[in-house]
Amino acid sequence: MGVTIVDIAKVVGVSYTTVSRALNNKKGVSSEMRDKIVKISAEMGYQPNTLARGLVSNSSKTIGLIIPDIMNPFFPKIARGVEDAASEKGYTVFLSNSNWDVEKEKECINSLVSNRVDGIIINPNSTGDLVKLRDLKMPVVYVNTKFTEKDVCFINIDNVSGAKVATQHLIDIGYKRIGFVGGTVKSYSNNKRLESYIDTLENNNIKVDRDIIVNSKFDTEVAYLETKKMLKIENPPDAIFAANDIIALGVMHAVSEQGLKIPEEFGIIGFDDISEAKLPQIQLTTMSLPKYLMGKKAFELLLEQMENDSINTAQYTIKPKLIERNTTKKRK
Repeated sequence: MGVTIVDIAKVVGVSYTTVSRALNNKKGVSSEMRDKIVKISAEMGYQPNTLARGLVSNSSKTIGLIIPDIMNPFFPKIARGVEDAASEKGYTVFLSNSNWDVEKEKECINSLVSNRVDGIIINPNSTGDLVKLRDLKMPVVYVNTKFTEKDVCFINIDNVSGAKVATQHLIDIGYKRIGFVGGTVKSYSNNKRLESYIDTLENNNIKVDRDIIVNSKFDTEVAYLETKKMLKIENPPDAIFAANDIIALGVMHAVSEQGLKIPEEFGIIGFDDISEAKLPQIQLTTMSLPKYLMGKKAFELLLEQMENDSINTAQYTIKPKLIERNTTKKRK
């Protein structure tokens, strides 16, 4: 059995109430006595019982973070932002991966609720059932998703303007037949980027060709295989807007394997600006996002709800920024 505050009280020669006050930094204990108790507690190897403390205070000092794909470098950057901000405030983060599966996502939510987390940050697979999280009366912040409801707190990416800038960039620098390789159709961001890509083509009087539009998975290998198929059709594209950088890497592989010169004969633009996009051998043109700061802001919004016992209705939309590298032609 571990060391208890009663054990510490016996060694110090004070009541266990005094030990409890000192370790929880509460009033009623002199600074000299507090320092002595903290020092002896550390020497004895005392570990506070977080669960018991949570039952008393109705706070576990833990939060849940649910992301859809731990393998995608976009999400760990957000997770790091959440974790760093949470750690500064004394919170522990339970990370769950839904793997783009709605049922798995529900299991993650139920597990976090059962473990008495104080709040949840979630990048949902879809917006359908997730508003029901509000019925739990638990603080929730959504990331990378937009709701029309006014009483939902979220940090959203302006997928529409980002996809418009990406597609227009390919048009403006001279590519004539621009395809789209996307991820799962369950994804809010994927669908918004696809819609904006189509709208931008139409606004430039370019015919939309479904033969060069594909949605499958946010996966490099799948994107590679889908691009190979696309390059073999009778009238293949000369550029591709990839719904994210993971997909863009697969596109690059297929295009290079085909012997096409990037960017002279084929242009590629991604979305997210993951760390790999900057590598010298890749140098991917992409739409950049402040992923780490998104994570920190998400925790700040959640903390406000947890501390004030209220629902935060703040709603933020972040505009992506075009980063021109070596997978698209240079502007003339």
